[in-house]
Amino acid sequence: MSGEPFKVWQCRTCGYIYDEAAGDPVEGLAPGTRWSEIPADWICPMCGTPKADFDMIEL
Repeated sequence: MSGEPFKVWQCRTCGYIYDEAAGDPVEGLAPGTRWSEIPADWICPMCGTPKADFDMIEL
């Protein structure tokens, strides 16, 4: 593990936030799940936007 800080990703379409530190247990993503570990075919649980259309953001 690199010890790299957790990042936050936002859906360009609806604004849904994916925080690596918090994960999204409802979606089966445990806290600490890195963005790179989420399958490429994953879609936004709020609007169905593909993973490729998310941007890393600074909070």
